[in-house]
Amino acid sequence: MKIIKLESVNKNYLLGKTEVHALRGVSFDIQRGDFISIVGPSGSGKSTALNLIGCIDKPTSGSVIINNIKTGDLTEKDLTGIRRSTIGFIFQSFNLLPTLNVIENIEFPLLLKSKSRGLKLKKDQREFIKYMVEEVGLNGREKHRPNELSGGQRQRVAIARALATKPQIVLADEPTANLDSKTGEEIIDLMKKINTDLQTTFIFSTHDQTIMDIADHIIRLKDGSVLEDRRNR
Repeated sequence: MKIIKLESVNKNYLLGKTEVHALRGVSFDIQRGDFISIVGPSGSGKSTALNLIGCIDKPTSGSVIINNIKTGDLTEKDLTGIRRSTIGFIFQSFNLLPTLNVIENIEFPLLLKSKSRGLKLKKDQREFIKYMVEEVGLNGREKHRPNELSGGQRQRVAIARALATKPQIVLADEPTANLDSKTGEEIIDLMKKINTDLQTTFIFSTHDQTIMDIADHIIRLKDGSVLEDRRNR
């Protein structure tokens, strides 16, 4: 089942007085449950494509469609709603809150989503967070703050946090870039397991060959255009 569709998407930016064409007529589909790599050299448009799919930005022209909704037609409030309910984000720099411990960092998106700030989590939400802590291998680390964790452990917290709201889509921007190769492989294996178990759609912007090798679907960009759109399986 199709979850994301880009139709003839163009995205232009002004850099000083120069107009930059970040995406040029890009079209592709992503199926629910895909484990997909968007690859290409720096400046190819990978991050721009991720920002459009993540409802952080809107296309200059063309359509970005998520669950049959054209995001270009939405207000900022509606875009925020989609980000909070449908999309999780994993960053290469982890972006954890230093004053919060592991559990508090994972809970944070759920508290943001709550209309009543400070409201305690429901029983099923607490149970799911406990399940995610076990899945990402952080048992015994629940009360540790980010500065007490290794890089791999911090990325595991970031993965659990991205999944706390049970999003349909997780966007990962170079998630292994700041990790050594062994830890990076463990993180990739973990995300693939979650992808299989929960049928969460994972979309990577990456240079990591290991991610490309196990991806269901590879989209290769160059100079803002699709150079290759290939399904591996």
